[in-house]
Amino acid sequence: MKSSDAFAPHGDIARTLLPHAIDAADDASHDLSHVLRVWKNVQDISAREGGAGDILVAATLLHDCVAVPKDSPSRSVASRLSADHALRLLKRLGWPDDKAASVGHAIEAHSFSAGVTPRTLEAKILQDADRLDAIGCIGIARCFYVSGRLGRALYDPADPLGSERDLDDARFAIDHFQTKLLKLSQSFQTQTGRALARERHDVVQQFFDRFVSEVS
Repeated sequence: MKSSDAFAPHGDIARTLLPHAIDAADDASHDLSHVLRVWKNVQDISAREGGAGDILVAATLLHDCVAVPKDSPSRSVASRLSADHALRLLKRLGWPDDKAASVGHAIEAHSFSAGVTPRTLEAKILQDADRLDAIGCIGIARCFYVSGRLGRALYDPADPLGSERDLDDARFAIDHFQTKLLKLSQSFQTQTGRALARERHDVVQQFFDRFVSEVS
């Protein structure tokens, strides 16, 4: 099966945009499999919430089209860079200004670190879909994958919970659960997204509790 077939019924858009979708092919946390998972989440949410399919597929494909490393000081503007790049690309491809702008806004608003409030249904759906991929089993796997790439320790053996120190997920992978992953389910925008997030949140909470129990 061609990769573009996975984005049916928007295969034509996918064939055009897929070559521009991935900027850092060596990052398995933001590769084609991530895009495909986000698209599946988008479909699951959109099936109940609605949303314009062409905007959703374009925003999904291009939401990480500019790669900024997790430890870069520019990380908070990564979604803005991707949105600007996507906007220029879509205009070159002849997309109407309003549709291109909707795609750009959805991309900019999807990022946790950007802190941009989604104003449209499509932006809310993409934000929820991307955040679903940051929790549950896949979210746990991605957390430790990224931490390993960046040379972070699994945990602080003297204080795994961070009870007597400041949490620091730049040093300890397990700290990322308390600084971000266990908070994400509170930030979902759509009713469907919130329901799906609750299930994945429980997986993350159970893993965190058992991890701390084993190393304490």
